[in-house]
Amino acid sequence: MTTTDSPKTTVPGLAAVRAEIARACRDAGRELASVTLVAVSKTFPPEAIEPVIAAGQHVFGENRVQEAKAKWPPLIAKYPAIALHLIGPLQSNKAKEAVALFTAIHSVDRASLCEALAKEIVKQNRRPTLFVEINTGAEPQKAGVLPQDADAFLATARDKYGLTISGLMCIPPLEEAPGPHFALTAKIAKRNGLTLLSMGMSADFATAIQLGATHVRIGSAIFGGRH
Repeated sequence: MTTTDSPKTTVPGLAAVRAEIARACRDAGRELASVTLVAVSKTFPPEAIEPVIAAGQHVFGENRVQEAKAKWPPLIAKYPAIALHLIGPLQSNKAKEAVALFTAIHSVDRASLCEALAKEIVKQNRRPTLFVEINTGAEPQKAGVLPQDADAFLATARDKYGLTISGLMCIPPLEEAPGPHFALTAKIAKRNGLTLLSMGMSADFATAIQLGATHVRIGSAIFGGRH
Protein backbone atom coordinates (compact mmCIF):
# COMPACT_ATOMS: atom_id res chain seq x y z
CA MET A 1 0.00 0.00 0.00
CA THR A 2 1.39 3.38 -0.96
CA THR A 3 2.21 5.75 1.87
CA THR A 4 4.91 8.21 2.77
CA ASP A 5 7.05 7.96 5.89
CA SER A 6 5.64 11.04 7.58
CA PRO A 7 2.32 12.28 6.18
CA LYS A 8 1.70 15.92 6.99
CA THR A 9 -2.04 15.65 7.44
CA THR A 10 -4.78 13.15 8.24
CA VAL A 11 -7.80 12.40 6.06
CA PRO A 12 -10.30 10.41 8.17
CA GLY A 13 -11.71 8.42 5.24
CA LEU A 14 -8.24 7.48 4.02
CA ALA A 15 -7.12 6.47 7.51
CA ALA A 16 -10.21 4.28 7.95
CA VAL A 17 -9.69 2.60 4.56
CA ARG A 18 -6.03 1.93 5.33
CA ALA A 19 -6.98 0.39 8.66
CA GLU A 20 -9.57 -1.85 6.98
CA ILE A 21 -7.06 -2.93 4.32
CA ALA A 22 -4.56 -3.79 7.06
CA ARG A 23 -7.24 -5.80 8.87
CA ALA A 24 -8.24 -7.64 5.68
CA CYS A 25 -4.59 -8.47 4.95
CA ARG A 26 -4.12 -9.85 8.46
CA ASP A 27 -7.27 -11.95 8.15
CA ALA A 28 -6.08 -13.31 4.79
CA GLY A 29 -2.55 -13.97 6.02
CA ARG A 30 -1.14 -11.52 3.49
CA GLU A 31 1.54 -8.85 3.68
CA LEU A 32 0.18 -5.30 3.72
CA ALA A 33 2.62 -4.37 0.96
CA SER A 34 0.93 -6.89 -1.37
CA VAL A 35 -2.13 -4.62 -1.75
CA THR A 36 -2.02 -1.27 -3.54
CA LEU A 37 -4.73 1.24 -2.68
CA VAL A 38 -5.92 3.11 -5.77
CA ALA A 39 -7.74 6.22 -4.52
CA VAL A 40 -10.45 6.90 -7.09
CA SER A 41 -10.49 10.65 -7.60
CA LYS A 42 -12.84 10.86 -10.59
CA THR A 43 -15.09 13.95 -10.47
CA PHE A 44 -13.16 15.42 -7.53
CA PRO A 45 -11.23 18.69 -8.05
CA PRO A 46 -7.56 19.22 -7.18
CA GLU A 47 -8.44 20.96 -3.90
CA ALA A 48 -10.15 17.74 -2.71
CA ILE A 49 -7.24 15.58 -3.89
CA GLU A 50 -4.31 17.52 -2.42
CA PRO A 51 -5.10 16.71 1.24
CA VAL A 52 -5.15 13.02 0.32
CA ILE A 53 -1.73 13.39 -1.33
CA ALA A 54 -0.48 15.24 1.75
CA ALA A 55 -1.68 12.32 3.88
CA GLY A 56 0.69 10.06 1.98
CA GLN A 57 -1.44 8.59 -0.82
CA HIS A 58 0.34 8.50 -4.17
CA VAL A 59 -1.73 6.13 -6.34
CA PHE A 60 -4.91 7.56 -7.84
CA GLY A 61 -7.53 6.30 -10.28
CA GLU A 62 -9.46 8.20 -12.93
CA ASN A 63 -12.27 7.05 -15.23
CA ARG A 64 -11.84 9.41 -18.17
CA VAL A 65 -8.77 10.49 -20.09
CA GLN A 66 -10.06 14.01 -20.73
CA GLU A 67 -10.89 14.70 -17.08
CA ALA A 68 -7.51 13.39 -15.96
CA LYS A 69 -5.69 15.40 -18.61
CA ALA A 70 -7.42 18.56 -17.45
CA LYS A 71 -6.56 18.31 -13.75
CA TRP A 72 -3.60 16.01 -13.14
CA PRO A 73 -0.53 17.41 -14.99
CA PRO A 74 -0.08 20.33 -12.55
CA LEU A 75 -0.51 17.97 -9.58
CA ILE A 76 2.02 15.51 -11.02
CA ALA A 77 4.46 18.35 -11.61
CA LYS A 78 4.05 19.37 -7.97
CA TYR A 79 4.08 15.78 -6.62
CA PRO A 80 6.31 13.70 -8.93
CA ALA A 81 5.73 10.47 -6.99
CA ILE A 82 2.10 10.31 -8.19
CA ALA A 83 1.10 7.16 -10.08
CA LEU A 84 -2.08 7.66 -12.09
CA HIS A 85 -4.23 4.66 -13.06
CA LEU A 86 -6.95 4.68 -15.74
CA ILE A 87 -9.75 2.50 -14.40
CA GLY A 88 -12.54 3.44 -16.83
CA PRO A 89 -13.16 2.50 -20.47
CA LEU A 90 -10.58 3.67 -22.99
CA GLN A 91 -11.42 4.63 -26.55
CA SER A 92 -8.78 3.61 -29.09
CA ASN A 93 -8.44 7.20 -30.30
CA LYS A 94 -7.42 8.22 -26.77
CA ALA A 95 -4.59 5.67 -26.56
CA LYS A 96 -1.91 8.28 -27.27
CA GLU A 97 -3.02 10.48 -24.38
CA ALA A 98 -3.53 7.51 -22.07
CA VAL A 99 -0.04 6.12 -22.62
CA ALA A 100 1.45 9.57 -22.07
CA LEU A 101 -0.41 10.25 -18.82
CA PHE A 102 -1.13 7.00 -17.00
CA THR A 103 1.15 4.66 -15.09
CA ALA A 104 -1.38 1.82 -15.42
CA ILE A 105 -4.41 1.07 -17.61
CA HIS A 106 -6.99 -1.32 -16.11
CA SER A 107 -9.43 -1.54 -19.03
CA VAL A 108 -7.84 -3.31 -22.01
CA ASP A 109 -10.72 -5.19 -23.59
CA ARG A 110 -10.59 -5.43 -27.40
CA ALA A 111 -8.23 -5.98 -30.32
CA SER A 112 -8.48 -2.45 -31.70
CA LEU A 113 -7.38 -1.03 -28.35
CA CYS A 114 -4.50 -3.52 -28.15
CA GLU A 115 -3.34 -2.34 -31.56
CA ALA A 116 -3.58 1.35 -30.63
CA LEU A 117 -1.79 0.85 -27.32
CA ALA A 118 0.98 -1.22 -28.92
CA LYS A 119 1.71 1.54 -31.43
CA GLU A 120 1.83 4.26 -28.75
CA ILE A 121 3.95 2.22 -26.35
CA VAL A 122 6.60 1.85 -29.06
CA LYS A 123 6.28 5.44 -30.25
CA GLN A 124 6.47 7.01 -26.79
CA ASN A 125 8.79 4.41 -25.25
CA ARG A 126 6.47 4.33 -22.23
CA ARG A 127 5.15 1.09 -20.81
CA PRO A 128 2.15 1.50 -18.52
CA THR A 129 1.14 -1.57 -16.53
CA LEU A 130 -1.73 -3.19 -18.44
CA PHE A 131 -4.75 -5.04 -17.04
CA VAL A 132 -7.35 -6.83 -19.16
CA GLU A 133 -10.91 -6.16 -17.98
CA ILE A 134 -13.03 -9.29 -17.55
CA ASN A 135 -16.82 -8.97 -17.78
CA THR A 136 -17.44 -11.74 -15.24
CA GLY A 137 -21.20 -11.22 -15.20
CA ALA A 138 -21.50 -11.16 -19.02
CA GLU A 139 -23.42 -7.89 -18.63
CA PRO A 140 -24.26 -6.43 -22.06
CA GLN A 141 -24.01 -2.84 -20.84
CA LYS A 142 -20.46 -3.33 -19.53
CA ALA A 143 -17.12 -3.39 -21.28
CA GLY A 144 -14.76 -6.29 -20.79
CA VAL A 145 -13.78 -9.65 -22.22
CA LEU A 146 -16.12 -12.56 -21.49
CA PRO A 147 -14.57 -15.17 -19.19
CA GLN A 148 -14.72 -17.91 -21.83
CA ASP A 149 -12.83 -15.66 -24.27
CA ALA A 150 -10.17 -14.48 -21.81
CA ASP A 151 -7.44 -17.03 -22.55
CA ALA A 152 -7.60 -16.45 -26.30
CA PHE A 153 -7.71 -12.68 -25.87
CA LEU A 154 -4.67 -12.69 -23.59
CA ALA A 155 -2.77 -14.82 -26.10
CA THR A 156 -3.69 -12.41 -28.91
CA ALA A 157 -2.64 -9.36 -26.89
CA ARG A 158 0.72 -10.99 -26.23
CA ASP A 159 1.46 -12.79 -29.49
CA LYS A 160 -0.14 -10.57 -32.13
CA TYR A 161 0.30 -7.13 -30.56
CA GLY A 162 3.36 -7.69 -28.38
CA LEU A 163 1.71 -6.31 -25.26
CA THR A 164 2.82 -7.23 -21.77
CA ILE A 165 -0.37 -7.88 -19.83
CA SER A 166 0.34 -7.90 -16.09
CA GLY A 167 -3.08 -8.54 -14.60
CA LEU A 168 -6.86 -8.66 -14.79
CA MET A 169 -9.59 -6.29 -13.61
CA CYS A 170 -13.25 -6.97 -12.87
CA ILE A 171 -16.36 -5.14 -11.68
CA PRO A 172 -18.95 -7.63 -10.36
CA PRO A 173 -22.66 -7.05 -11.09
CA LEU A 174 -24.21 -4.80 -8.45
CA GLU A 175 -26.99 -7.23 -7.59
CA GLU A 176 -24.76 -10.28 -7.11
CA ALA A 177 -22.37 -11.38 -4.37
CA PRO A 178 -18.89 -10.25 -5.47
CA GLY A 179 -16.95 -13.24 -4.13
CA PRO A 180 -17.60 -15.68 -7.01
CA HIS A 181 -16.68 -12.99 -9.55
CA PHE A 182 -13.42 -12.23 -7.76
CA ALA A 183 -12.65 -15.95 -7.52
CA LEU A 184 -13.31 -16.45 -11.25
CA THR A 185 -11.04 -13.54 -12.16
CA ALA A 186 -8.28 -14.90 -9.91
CA LYS A 187 -8.62 -18.34 -11.52
CA ILE A 188 -8.25 -16.91 -15.03
CA ALA A 189 -5.23 -14.88 -13.93
CA LYS A 190 -3.54 -17.87 -12.32
CA ARG A 191 -3.83 -20.15 -15.34
CA ASN A 192 -2.42 -17.39 -17.54
CA GLY A 193 0.50 -16.61 -15.24
CA LEU A 194 -0.71 -13.13 -14.31
CA THR A 195 0.19 -11.77 -10.87
CA LEU A 196 -1.92 -8.60 -10.58
CA LEU A 197 -5.63 -8.46 -9.78
CA SER A 198 -7.55 -5.16 -9.79
CA MET A 199 -10.64 -6.12 -7.78
CA GLY A 200 -12.75 -4.53 -5.09
CA MET A 201 -14.24 -1.12 -4.45
CA SER A 202 -15.53 0.71 -1.38
CA ALA A 203 -18.27 -1.83 -0.58
CA ASP A 204 -16.38 -5.08 -1.17
CA PHE A 205 -12.62 -4.56 -1.03
CA ALA A 206 -12.14 -6.76 2.05
CA THR A 207 -13.66 -9.69 0.15
CA ALA A 208 -11.46 -8.89 -2.83
CA ILE A 209 -8.33 -8.94 -0.66
CA GLN A 210 -9.38 -12.30 0.78
CA LEU A 211 -9.57 -13.62 -2.80
CA GLY A 212 -6.23 -12.24 -3.96
CA ALA A 213 -6.70 -8.61 -5.05
CA THR A 214 -3.43 -6.73 -5.47
CA HIS A 215 -5.13 -3.42 -6.36
CA VAL A 216 -8.32 -2.14 -4.70
CA ARG A 217 -10.10 0.85 -6.25
CA ILE A 218 -11.70 2.97 -3.53
CA GLY A 219 -13.28 6.39 -3.97
CA SER A 220 -16.34 7.26 -1.91
CA ALA A 221 -14.95 5.78 1.33
CA ILE A 222 -12.00 8.17 1.01
CA PHE A 223 -13.42 11.28 -0.64
CA GLY A 224 -17.08 11.05 0.39
CA GLY A 225 -20.10 11.08 -1.92
CA ARG A 226 -19.88 12.41 -5.44
CA HIS A 227 -22.04 15.33 -6.54
